[in-house]
Formats: sequence, C-alpha cells, structure tokens
Amino acid sequence: MADVEAGPLPPASPSSDYGPAAPESEDEQGDDADGRFFGGGISASERAVLDFMDDPSNLPPTTDSSAIDLAWLKRTALAFEKRITRNAELRARFESDPPRFIDSEADLDAGIKSLSILSEHPSLYADFARLGCVASLVGLLAHDNTDIAIDAVEIVGELTDEDVAATEEQWGALVDALLEADLLGLLVSNFGRLDEERQEADRAGVYHALGVVENLCSREETAEAVGREEALLRWLLARAGRAERPVGQNKQYAAEILAILVQGSAGNRRRLAGLEAVDAMLQLVSAYRKRDPEKGGEEEEYMENLFEALTCLVDEPEGKAKFVEAEGVELCLMMLKEGKLSKPAALRLLDHAAGGASGAGVCEKIVDAGGLKTVFTMFMKKNDGQTTEHLVGIFASMLRLLPGDSAERIRTLAKFVEKDYEKTEKLVKLRRDYGARVGAVDAQIKEEQRGLGDDEKEEAADKWFSRRLDAGLFSLQTIDVILAWLIAEDDGARIKIHALLADRDETVAVVKATIQEQIDGIDPKSDDAKDTRAMLQTLAQFLQ
Repeated sequence: MADVEAGPLPPASPSSDYGPAAPESEDEQGDDADGRFFGGGISASERAVLDFMDDPSNLPPTTDSSAIDLAWLKRTALAFEKRITRNAELRARFESDPPRFIDSEADLDAGIKSLSILSEHPSLYADFARLGCVASLVGLLAHDNTDIAIDAVEIVGELTDEDVAATEEQWGALVDALLEADLLGLLVSNFGRLDEERQEADRAGVYHALGVVENLCSREETAEAVGREEALLRWLLARAGRAERPVGQNKQYAAEILAILVQGSAGNRRRLAGLEAVDAMLQLVSAYRKRDPEKGGEEEEYMENLFEALTCLVDEPEGKAKFVEAEGVELCLMMLKEGKLSKPAALRLLDHAAGGASGAGVCEKIVDAGGLKTVFTMFMKKNDGQTTEHLVGIFASMLRLLPGDSAERIRTLAKFVEKDYEKTEKLVKLRRDYGARVGAVDAQIKEEQRGLGDDEKEEAADKWFSRRLDAGLFSLQTIDVILAWLIAEDDGARIKIHALLADRDETVAVVKATIQEQIDGIDPKSDDAKDTRAMLQTLAQFLQ
C-alpha cells in the first residue's frame, strides 16, 4: 500500500476525487449536476450523513484546530463515507485487476488516518457515532486488505485510549457505538487471519487490537461485555498459551488482558473458570516451578500476569473447585519448596484459594497433600511482611473452615502444639511486633484528631485507615483470630498464650479488642457477613 500521509482531505471534484478516474460507465451517468457523487449513487451511510447535515455544502475538511467543530465533522464524515464507497465499487468492478483500485485504497487509508484528530476533540464523539461513522470505521475491520483493517484498529485504539481527555459520557457514547457495530466479533475475526509468525505488520496489528481490548476494559460495564465474548476469551487463552521462546510481546499482552478482565468482575471470573482457564493457566505457570523467567523482560511480566489472573479466579467458588481439581494445591506446595521468583506468587495464590466461605476443599487438600509441614516450616523462618500475611491468612482459613472433628483440623491444631508450642509462641511475638507498629500509628492519628470537627475526621478516615493497614493492621487482626481459635480449642494453648501475653503485662483483652474492631468493621453487604460476624462473636466469648 502506498504510504499516504494522514491529514486534510482534498476538495471533492470530478477531476480529482479518489485517484485516477475509472472509465465512465452507464451507471455513472446519474451523478448529480455538481459531480458530488462520483460513481454508483450514494450509499446508505452517505445518505445518513447528508440527512444529519444542516449545511449541504461540500466544503473540504480542515485540520485547523480552531475549526474542528460539528461542521468540520460533517464534511469529514461525508468524505470518509465516499472513500469507503468508492473503494468498494472499484474493488467489486476490478476484482481481478488490483492496479485499478489500488489508488482508491491509498485514499481510503488516508481517510482512516485523518480521523486521528478526533482524539483531541472528544466532545465530537457522540456526533461521530450519530453520523454512523463509527459503524463504518468498525466495518473496515472486515476489509479484504488487512492493512486497511489494521489502520482502522489503530484509529479505534487512539480514540478509546485512556489518555484521551474524554468525559465518561463522551467515551461511553463512542464505545457503545463500537460495541453495537460488533467491534469485538470483528477483532476476533482479525486475530484469525493475521499471520504473526511471518508478517511484522500483522504482529503489530494483533498488538494494536489487544490495545483496543485493554482500552475497553477500563470501564467495568464494557469489561463485562468483553468477558461475554466467549470466542475472544478462548483466543486470549490460546494466545497466552502458545509455545513461544522467548516470550513475545503479544503473548505477554494476552496474559495481561486476561488478568485485567478478572480483576474487577466476578462474572468474568466465573466465565473463565467455566472455560477451564484455571487448568490452562496452572499448566503455564508450572514451567516456573524450578526455572525462573528472564528477569526484567517480557517473560517475568508474563508469569506475574498469569499468577494474578489465577489469584482472581480462585476468589470465586467455581475457581476454587477447578483449582483443587487441577491439582493447583500440589503445584503451589511444590513451588513453595522449590521455586524462586514463583514462590511469593504461589503463596499468595494458595492464600486466596483457601480463603472465603467456600475454601474448605482447598484447606483439606493442603493437609492431605502434606502441606502442613511446608507452610509451617516457612512460618518459622524469618519472613517479610507479605509472606507473613499470606501464611497467617492460610492458618486462619484452615481454623475457620476445617470441620470440627475432622482429621485435617486435628492435625492442624497439633502443629501449634508440637515442640512446646513454638509456633504459638512465634504468633504471640508477631502479634507484639504488629501491635507496637499499629499502636504507634494510632497514637499519631489520635494526636492529629485533636481540634478537628466531626466532618474533618470523617474526611480523613480513609487516609488514617490506610496508614493503619500499612503498619500491619490486617496481619494483627488475622493473628488475633488464630490466637482466639487456639484459646477456644486447646487448654494447653490457652495457658501458653496467657503466659506469653503476661510477659509484657498484657491480657487476652488486647486480643478481644482487635476481634471486636473486626466485628464493628464488617461490611453488611459482603457475601459471608453474617457467618463472619457469628464466628467472631463466638471467639470473643472465649477471651475473658
């Protein structure tokens, strides 16, 4: 394709419309007196544009920024539709003689690129959609010339980019029109015909198409729409799983979009779980059980995105069931023993899988797969804050979810008892450390609250809570839940915990205070709010 610079379109005239004039045929004699419609009459899209126009004059478009207004858009839209129509006519007429339509293709390419300036004027997005041009642009994704299709994808990407200063309403008007024109279906069709392995332009085209999908995912509603496109989900899974060394940009990008899709949408998580995404992704991350990805490159980011997607998937009951079925617990335990860069991600994944009201099956599998030794051995080592948080999270889930008289629960409790309660002792030491950090922040906050009115305190509440979390509030609360379970279930542990707290002139009242704070902070809208409240209230009764 000729390299045609994007920019102002030339004035429409009989002599210089879209490349060299084709021989005039009888069906072209019906053009209007001014020669406005060169060839075959007007299309439905052109008619819609004309109906929308207040000023019927066919003045040439301009790229003067001061003149980028509705009138400019109408002229540009009409010119764009004419180029599409002209190219389609010449292609149909001279199908076996490409030189006869190649110039019209170059003109169409220039027309597509000229739409780029709209990204600087998002106030025109709704009008652009109302003119029917969005549908015409999306329709070009099905063009026989993949270069034209790729150019159209690039423009869609520019118009929907997060850097465009569009309001939610403006962006929504454009995106709604794109989706209504079957943008997602046509993107999937293009994925099927672009040859990434042999054509650099096609590889770039796939990258731009993935960029469009990422742009759409910036709004929860449209991310849900993307997730309902099963063919797209299957393609993303297949592309992320394609054998490729080294890991290329598009493979990494496919994994990243999968992670984005499931981060904010329970519906997308359930749909992907139903497509066996958990099993597929576990197979992909299993490559990093012993081998590390190339640090700082595409492969490291690829591995992180796969783990992120898996961690979101196992937050759903369907994902947890698939995780157990696909032997995800066993894989994570092996990574905790053998992995390097994969170890923190595997621990986080296991914590999420074991958590929540539906995590009992994962907790049981951890015990049955011999995981108690692995996680408690890690716990007794010196760990960073994230590792500690996930380990105590797993312990808390197991004590909450394992059946009361089950062998798995008894074996778990035994771990806190063995070797003269060494794990229980470490829990109390950790509680002391986190308590001191959170206490210091609480003292600072209390000082800042002096002289503030109720409205000012309410305004600063989120900021203060964030500071408490940074100091380790979540880990402190989780540890206290574990200690409360041990006090409730084992007399020896109760005596040991009382003694350890007394070393610093503390009593179980400090644990009870943390438990009560958790009860007070329960979100009544959460799925398991009622069960969590009942569980914590029961534990609090043992802390007298």
